[in-house]
Amino acid sequence: MFQYLGTTLTNQNSIQEEIKSRLNSRNACCHSVQNLLSSSLLSKNLKIKIYRTIILPVVLCGCETWSITLREERRLRVFENMVLKRIFVSKRDEVTGEWRKLHNEELNDLYCSPNTVRMTKSRRMGLAGHVALWGQERRKQGFCVEN
Repeated sequence: MFQYLGTTLTNQNSIQEEIKSRLNSRNACCHSVQNLLSSSLLSKNLKIKIYRTIILPVVLCGCETWSITLREERRLRVFENMVLKRIFVSKRDEVTGEWRKLHNEELNDLYCSPNTVRMTKSRRMGLAGHVALWGQERRKQGFCVEN
């Protein structure tokens, strides 16, 4: 296993180590903005912008080449829910009046943006489209030798 251009490569071409590495980088990134995400002085919209501009790019860098299994999907969702719980904190129960943590479904409703798994799949499809167009352009220009 070694790092090449910020990506963790293994001899089995396993994506698990890459996602693990990205989530470790995400932990460092989250730790550096932890005070901002839990601050009561900042609006939730500003906290979401911080999440999208600082934390998400660290995690999703190079995700276009990932082939994600259900296990990795779950790890990415757990990561996202953890950050969203910091942003949206807790909610007062209407019946009992007690404070409670938000459920994952409530977090998804409040966030109103594609989750990390959906973003990863979308980026993969975008890369596939670019590669397909790139291949067509090369054939038009006569760079490809057909067998």
